[in-house]
Amino acid sequence: MLQTPSGGAGHGTAATDSGLMSIGTVLNVLRDEFPEVTISKIRFLESEGLIEPQRTPSGYRKFSTGDVERLGHVLRMQRDHYLPLKVIREHLDAMERGEAVPLPTVGRQWDGEGAPEVVEGPTAARIGRDELMAAAEIGEQELQEWESYGLITPLPDGAYDAEAATVASLIAELGQFGIEPRHLRVMKAAADREAGLVDQVVAPLKRHRNPQTRAHAEARTKELAGLTVKLHAALVQTALGVRLP
Repeated sequence: MLQTPSGGAGHGTAATDSGLMSIGTVLNVLRDEFPEVTISKIRFLESEGLIEPQRTPSGYRKFSTGDVERLGHVLRMQRDHYLPLKVIREHLDAMERGEAVPLPTVGRQWDGEGAPEVVEGPTAARIGRDELMAAAEIGEQELQEWESYGLITPLPDGAYDAEAATVASLIAELGQFGIEPRHLRVMKAAADREAGLVDQVVAPLKRHRNPQTRAHAEARTKELAGLTVKLHAALVQTALGVRLP
């Protein structure tokens, strides 16, 4: 169960007297269970109608405990069940109406006996081109430029993985500091090399004749991806002589 902040010194100072939390506080709470969640991801889920935080007169988001719990449910269903956002939204809305609805599944979920069933086709959340531009608050020209540099790549059917919204938002934020898309090609190249290294390690598992071993390849890929991301961040911090919170 997602833990929400109490009135202790850690999170209480960032919450308002009414118990509402800023997006930064929400991020800290969620990262206990979801280390890779970002502010851009939270904003994207809001743009998709998964949550509706309150707004102050100056436009700042304020999240209730219920908002944070709902966010946790959304992230958990994405991570553990690979459900599209539309399906997650419909499921949570039905629960809020008091309807007893079973958790939707994409293929048969693994119950611990044998190997999980391999689901054909992509199972991660997908978004359309207009949705991506809305989430990142960018226009067609910007998106085309980023695609020309390989920073964002559409899927074969023209849609995008939901993570593209996070990438687009980060590119936009870096642009505010004068870092242009052409400057980011070196980061994309480094990411591709790191992904290639992980692929080399898990390739034997993916080719294995045992279905359970092949299924294990995905878990190993996620584990290695997390380690490479942490190492990359540590190396950048070391090179710059800074320590991020």
